[in-house]
Amino acid sequence: MGEWGIALIAAGAAIVGSVVTGWYSRSAGVRQAEAARHAGDRQAAALLESVRMTLRGAEVQRAIALRQQVYAEFLGAAEARILAERTGRASGDQELPLQRAYAGVVLEGPPEAAAAATAFLESLRRHETLDDLHRAKTDFVVEAQGAVGALRSS
Repeated sequence: MGEWGIALIAAGAAIVGSVVTGWYSRSAGVRQAEAARHAGDRQAAALLESVRMTLRGAEVQRAIALRQQVYAEFLGAAEARILAERTGRASGDQELPLQRAYAGVVLEGPPEAAAAATAFLESLRRHETLDDLHRAKTDFVVEAQGAVGALRSS
């Protein structure tokens, strides 16, 4: 075998070695790219879930604040009505805010809080004793607190 034969064998071996090395490098690159894509997909999914949880938490906080405001307005209007009647200053001026606040409770719910507000309002309209009014108010407060607590635990 001459020098040319040896050179051809060496060149062929180098070419075959380069092709094999290139093939394995390409396969490894493809696997790395696929793994990076999967990791990116998992990271994006985790980020989206984090954003969803944050939005859900903000929505719950908004709903809690709204319920608390509605319930407090109803209690305030009812207390103003009771005070006006006890001091002899009752007039139709207390009825409209009370009715608006009651409508807010009915709309905001839940049904148990609305039913307790209805019972409290009826007690006010029947001019029941202070003990009966206090009992109806306490029933409403218990239902309102339960409604707010239910939102917190959701």
